[in-house]
Parts: sequence; C-alpha cells; structure tokens
Amino acid sequence: MKRIFLSIAIAVAMMVSGIALAQDDSAAAADDSTAQEEMMADSAPEAAPEPEAVEPAAEMDIEEVAPEEDRSLHQVIKAKFIEGGPEFMSFVLICLILGLAMSIERILYLNMATTNNKKLLEDIDEALKSGGVEAAQEVCRNTRGPVASIFYQGLDRADHGIEMVEKSVISYGSVQMGLLEKGLSWISLFIALAPMLGFFGTVIGMISAFDAIAAANNISPGIVAGGIGVALITTVSGLLVAMILQIFYNYIVAKVDSIVNEMEDASISLVDLLIEHKLNK
Repeated sequence: MKRIFLSIAIAVAMMVSGIALAQDDSAAAADDSTAQEEMMADSAPEAAPEPEAVEPAAEMDIEEVAPEEDRSLHQVIKAKFIEGGPEFMSFVLICLILGLAMSIERILYLNMATTNNKKLLEDIDEALKSGGVEAAQEVCRNTRGPVASIFYQGLDRADHGIEMVEKSVISYGSVQMGLLEKGLSWISLFIALAPMLGFFGTVIGMISAFDAIAAANNISPGIVAGGIGVALITTVSGLLVAMILQIFYNYIVAKVDSIVNEMEDASISLVDLLIEHKLNK
C-alpha cells in the first residue's frame, strides 16, 4: 500500500508541475503577444491614417473577447488560481492533493480488506471437519483481509477454551479496527484546514483592500476590486476542497463501519462453529 500511495503522490506532483509549466508557457505567450501588439500599434499610424481603420480595431476586439468566452475549464481554474494569489492558493491546493492521496489510499485498502465472509466460514467449517484446527488455520492464512486474521488468532487459541477464543477475537478485532481507521484523522484535518486557509486569505485580502483605500484616500471599485477578488476566490477554493474531501471521508467511514459490522457478525459465527465442532467430537 505504501507503493500505491507513493505512486499516487508522484502522479499528482507531476500533474501540478505540468500545470505550473503550462502557466509559464501561457505567460510567455502572453508577453510575446503583447510585444507584437505594441509593435503593430507603433507602426499603424505610419502605414495608413485612414478613418476606416476603426472597423478592423472593432473586429480585433471581438476576436480578442471571443477566446476568453470560449476558455476551457482548465484555463478558467488556472486563471482563478493566479488571481486568488499563489501564496494562499498553494496551501489550499496542497490540502487537496494530500487529502485526495490519503483518501484514495484508504479506499484501495478497504476494498482489498473486503472478503466474502460467508464463503470463508464455509471453508473453515469444512476444514474443521476434515483436518481440524490446523487445516482451518491454513485456510485463514491463505485468505487476505482483517476477518481472516481475526479468525486465525481465534483458532490459534482454540485449545484454551471458548472463552479464550472470544477474548482473543475481541482483542484482535480492536487492532484490526485501528488499522481500518488509520489516516482518517489526517483527512479530517485537511477538511478543517482548507476552509481556514481560505478564510485566512479572505482576511488578508480585505486588509490589503482597506490599505489600498487608505493609501489612495478614495473608495473606488478599481482600488477595492483586487483585495476583494483575492478574498472571495480563496474562500470559495477552501470551501470547495473541504466539500470534496468530506465526500471521500464519509464514504470511507461508511466502508469502515460496514467492514466492522461484518467482522463482528463473522466472529460470532466462528465461535458457534468451534462450539459445534467440539460438541461433535
């Protein structure tokens, strides 16, 4: 599972680095386009000072507005990321990356931990009838998942009595439950931290807006727009990250509860099988 987690983290890091390179390329392209526009603007009056030159300018404005309206979702997100301020949006993005990586790792682990408990109990029952406790332990050893591990610990103490088997199953069940819930505290931390970082960016943006008003001694939309833009974008980003991670967190918690219920039910069935096996001896 560590290899899976590392591969996911590396893939996400490569994706983020690709976005950063795309940002640099787009910035360089924008600089080139602005330089070309300035050169064209300088040479335009010398070429043709005719009054009909207003119409191509209007057409140029239409052509420049159209690509902005037809921007893809990736370009819109990248533009909002830059407008929100990399110093704040980067921390929100880190919370999203780490939270998603841990959530995916937990989902993969829980799916691998899910087994067919009914079939496992049938195999153990047949093994107890044919080869005894050792054969049943071999079945558990060849089956993955927390239920098989609990069964193995219980069968290992079958010679000490049913009460000892029950205590062993309960104790080792608590250990397996802790393994299933591993990493959930970190995911909940990122869920709480992302909105806090967004609100922090909001406060900083409002402070910068008021500082700009105080420096200019004038309240105008142009002065206040920059700070308020940073404030709103960081808040929305933090809330969006928290909502995404909350969905994954609730799914993981529901999956853990389902596996734990199956573990308890299967443990009771194992004790019943051992009692029946000893009575039939």
